[in-house]
Amino acid sequence: MLRLMDANLDRLGEGLRVLEDVARFVLGDVALTERLKRLRHEMIPMDPNLKRRLLAARDAEGDLGRKSSVAGIERRGLEDVVIANARRAQESLRVLEEFAKLPEIPPEIAGRDFERARFELYDIERELVFDLDRSRKRESIRGLYIIIDAEALRGSVSELEAARRAIAGGVGVLQYRDKVHSRREALSIAQELRDCCARAGVLFIVNDWADIALAVEADGLHIGQEDLPVNVVRKTLPPEMIIGCSVRTVPQAQRAEAEGADYLGVGSVYPSPTKPGAEVIGVAGLRAVKGAVSVPIVAIGGIAETNAGEVIGAGADGVAVIGAVLNAADITEATRRLKAVVEKALVEKGDASGKTDFRLGADRRDDPDEFRRQA
Repeated sequence: MLRLMDANLDRLGEGLRVLEDVARFVLGDVALTERLKRLRHEMIPMDPNLKRRLLAARDAEGDLGRKSSVAGIERRGLEDVVIANARRAQESLRVLEEFAKLPEIPPEIAGRDFERARFELYDIERELVFDLDRSRKRESIRGLYIIIDAEALRGSVSELEAARRAIAGGVGVLQYRDKVHSRREALSIAQELRDCCARAGVLFIVNDWADIALAVEADGLHIGQEDLPVNVVRKTLPPEMIIGCSVRTVPQAQRAEAEGADYLGVGSVYPSPTKPGAEVIGVAGLRAVKGAVSVPIVAIGGIAETNAGEVIGAGADGVAVIGAVLNAADITEATRRLKAVVEKALVEKGDASGKTDFRLGADRRDDPDEFRRQA
């Protein structure tokens, strides 16, 4: 019986340690790291006499499950690692919980609350998976970010068709902004855009409308200075949804970051024909914001092929555009050209994309161009 307890205590400790290292080194989540560390220390016996008895009962060479093929299951993303190790620890806790009820189990083991730990671990697993998903989305805020603005399109093409053309040009993030249609109409459009983006692996953000973002299961919501504070909005959204916030000044940026914004839209960097009355902060203002925060920043306002490189050089992680793409005769080609300028500037800045894939069963698309065509 001690051999059984030793095996499950080892599996429990190993699983918890993997989860702890994800929280610590990947997510940088202090609270979650401490929570897992406490759980590990509470559940794993430290008494040297008991440890000697457990070691004496150990027979790793004779373990019938040692050569199990389960250990060789592919991990396609960090979420796979988290789920596998959470399950490993949860199953061990369940075994320990049941066998600890037997009279021959040492009281140093039997006295531990394995049931409470198991239910706490269910919550921790959920937090880790959602935090990894949110981190992946946050890391995707770079490069070219196109805003599908109903007013800017002026009926020249539908929002969905504009999105398809932008996706064909290689955009990585699309935001839907609509001051024209009714909320009911906007909901239908947002759902179409969401489905299109999901098929293409493109991040989809909804501007202003948290209810629509929730209804279509958008990847994120973007809000402005006149909206509710980020930390208040966060309470209404699922944990995996990111929040972007528009800012102009360093104090606004620092406040948004402190409230939990995942990225910032900074501008207007240049005079913008889309928002002619917007305050222009210039490249200097952009650089000041970048130096004051650690979250990704997306420059917006008057950005085109001719100045996108300068904006990236000033510190922006990405550029958001409307007219530079939507007003072009060929949306796909305009997207492709602008993306090339932005990516070149990012590489020159030493910010080439090399992101970790956090997704559960993360895709490895062999032909992204074909995938975009299917969108």
